[in-house]
Amino acid sequence: MEKTEARYYERLENEFVKCHLCPVGCRIAPGKSGICMIRSNDGGTLYAAEYGRTVALNLDPIEKKPLYHYKPGSVILSIGPNGCNLDCIFCQNWSISQAKSAVRYISPENLTKVAGMNRSIGVAYTYTEPLIWYEYLLDSARLLKDAGLSVVVVSNAYLNEAPARELFPYVNAANFDLKSIRPEFYRQACKGKLEDVLRTIAIAREIGVHVELTNLIIPDMNDSDDDIGELVNWVAAIDPKIPLHFSRYFPHYKLDKPATPEERLEYAYQTAKQRLKYVYVGNIVGLGDQHTSCLNCNAVLVKRNGYDVDNIGLNGDKCARCGFVSDIVV
Repeated sequence: MEKTEARYYERLENEFVKCHLCPVGCRIAPGKSGICMIRSNDGGTLYAAEYGRTVALNLDPIEKKPLYHYKPGSVILSIGPNGCNLDCIFCQNWSISQAKSAVRYISPENLTKVAGMNRSIGVAYTYTEPLIWYEYLLDSARLLKDAGLSVVVVSNAYLNEAPARELFPYVNAANFDLKSIRPEFYRQACKGKLEDVLRTIAIAREIGVHVELTNLIIPDMNDSDDDIGELVNWVAAIDPKIPLHFSRYFPHYKLDKPATPEERLEYAYQTAKQRLKYVYVGNIVGLGDQHTSCLNCNAVLVKRNGYDVDNIGLNGDKCARCGFVSDIVV
């Protein structure tokens, strides 16, 4: 396979390069890679060294992303690269995002072909951090879009503005990890900057991407009443109809704190429900309401039991009972 030159970088003296894809802005020496592990400097040229090389190729329920308001009940081909541009001490997928893992190559053309089979609605770029796979994501997303297939990203939203504005017109839906609403959390626990994450989320919404958010609640790190309240208030100020998914943390990678107590997840759910229209709790059974109901007449539109989904109350994108337009893309 011919090597693919990376986008968004500049050449420096002595064959060094500076990457401008994400806010990290790696200065990369010849023969070395950026923090993401997949953009490499070969003789003063930055290459997308892991172009098309995926750690997984699975058919997943769309709800697993999690996306509850985008084509509920559908399945989607899911892939992801080996790497990440953040270094979260609590990473739940560290074995494929922070360490080298086995990969296999699939071309954009073959990906598009496979994505149209087996009832898949398209491709979800997920598992690790797909935005660092930028060149491959952009090339394959264009083909998928031309084929009438869905393009979904599950991402940390850590991307610079210019590449975000180039990519997002080809993206149908995204679930962004909003790890905290506090800048110090991102600096200390993720080695990143909150303001860049918030900007990416805003750009995606401006361009028309269907956006849902996930917040992993970690004991003693982002689970205080103030942490939860401020995050909910920020989402509500943007749009109270943005679906917010709270997720239960389990000890992984460099963090050995015990799993999130049920009572903190219940508190987060009840707090968010006071200001947001759609709130869900994941990684735990029995907390919150997993169904989606009509905001006008309260009829159940989408009934969920794990990944068993029934669009029992939908007539197109409207409530079958009262005709109210739902906030669900069908």
